[in-house]
Amino acid sequence: MASRYAPRTVLAHLIQRRNQTYSEIVAEFVELGGTITERHLRRLASGERAGTTPQTRRTLQRMFGKPVEELLAPYVPEQAAQVVPAPAASGRITTGNEMEVLDMAASRARAFALAAQTGLGSEAMEQVYDDVRHVAKAYPQRPLPEILGQLVETQDLVFALLESRQRPEHLRQLYFLGGVTGGLLAKASHDLGNPHAALTQARTAFLCADNADHHGLRAWVRGLQSLVSYWAGNPHDSVRYAQLGAGYAEQANSTTSVWLPVSEARAWAALGNPDATRAALERAENAWASVRNDELDEMGGLCTFGRNRQLYYAADALAWLPGEMETAERYSNQAVDAYTDQSHPEWAFGDAAGSHAAMAITRIASGELDGAADALAPVLGLPAERRINGVVHSARRVHQALRQSGRADDARELQEEIEMFTRTPIQSFPR
Repeated sequence: MASRYAPRTVLAHLIQRRNQTYSEIVAEFVELGGTITERHLRRLASGERAGTTPQTRRTLQRMFGKPVEELLAPYVPEQAAQVVPAPAASGRITTGNEMEVLDMAASRARAFALAAQTGLGSEAMEQVYDDVRHVAKAYPQRPLPEILGQLVETQDLVFALLESRQRPEHLRQLYFLGGVTGGLLAKASHDLGNPHAALTQARTAFLCADNADHHGLRAWVRGLQSLVSYWAGNPHDSVRYAQLGAGYAEQANSTTSVWLPVSEARAWAALGNPDATRAALERAENAWASVRNDELDEMGGLCTFGRNRQLYYAADALAWLPGEMETAERYSNQAVDAYTDQSHPEWAFGDAAGSHAAMAITRIASGELDGAADALAPVLGLPAERRINGVVHSARRVHQALRQSGRADDARELQEEIEMFTRTPIQSFPR
């Protein structure tokens, strides 16, 4: 039976009132179509975790009859609520959304497949790969609030599997997936404006990459550390991380061998070094001759680096340098064109926004203030859930370019629009 400790959350109190173990709650949760590990449930009940997927929120509400926000709130004894029994698992699901029903059925099948094996089998391993691959592909294209809960739960699952006894042949694969999920959460922490948490996740991801002995994953994590440092205003660190990953990228010959030098170019440009910027951009272009996709590239999405992103990074880098505006304009035009098709596998809303910001900066340098406003309009139209850290900083760079142009009075309206945009970055997400 559940131990009688002082509950920290309403959820913990309600579990105690049911007089059930956490494993029994998890089993009931699965019967209702949800997917959750006992470890994750304990963390939710203890108040250590708040991130959940929409499906988890729906299932918890069905089980306990309360919104997740109320379930995860601190427990106050005099406000104790009565337990609402969960609907019978055999009852008909009526959500009005057939895709949600199918997602719930798939999640139930996934939970059964993982729980039904004493040791992780090939089918279960493939399922975990699919979970990580799905999040990696979705990350650049969907708002972070929609996928963060799933990403957290996927990392929790991978870590729980690593902490249990597994067959030796599966350990490397699980460490690889742990590195990928850690890297994705590093990006998520960065996108929410928390570079400290981002670098903490990245260090753990690098440890997993070491345990997996995967050069491409090591290089990719170094690329993430370079990215976080660049947007945090630490270009010297950004250069250092990109250079630390270069040796791994050379051995992997994956798309990280393009990403790292073009990341280094951005940092050199922020430091005002045009020669080092051009040299790094040239190394990135030359690297394509030896690129062959590895296991990480095949994950897709944020785990690989394509030519569209290369165009954006080059435009972003050269936009720092007053003497390179003509080249920056060419790259930014190409990048904006490349991100026009939202159905393209490489499309990413953050990189598309950055490309438009770089175009706006080149137009400001040419005295085309109306053209700059047109270029930035798609960025300023982004909803709050897509105003991630890099997008907000890109908009601020346009604001800075306007201040330095000597025509700030003529661009007052655009400056005010940027200021309003940057006052409402992505700050919270549904729980």
